[in-house]
Amino acid sequence: MTKGERLAAAALQYLDAPFRLHGRNPETGLDCVGLLLASLDAVDLRGSPPCGYGLRNHTADRWLALAPQWGLADAGGPILPGDVLVSRPGPLQHHIMIVLDDHKVIHAHSGLRRVVREPLGKSATVIRHWRLDD
Repeated sequence: MTKGERLAAAALQYLDAPFRLHGRNPETGLDCVGLLLASLDAVDLRGSPPCGYGLRNHTADRWLALAPQWGLADAGGPILPGDVLVSRPGPLQHHIMIVLDDHKVIHAHSGLRRVVREPLGKSATVIRHWRLDD
């Protein structure tokens, strides 16, 4: 099993965890960054969390720069299980999703107030595609 497949499997354990902005604890709530950090921790990869962001941000550059610390590198080619996608769902919004399989993703959904699994929407504007080094 690749590191990415392990990351995808780890993320699934947080399905239905509550949503909470800046949440880092699956019991009290996770946001999209918290889901990624908890999943990385579950596969023995650790990273420092970003701070100072809201639901709307002019730029995500400060926390996009943390990807190498989390063991993530820019990826090209097809989207694979365990890949991490950063999307722009709307103006001034940035969102992190972990790919499961068949273009389904797991992510912390602020509107549904929980971690969900759903298809990667064709309208999702992916601005970064990361992969763990094996």
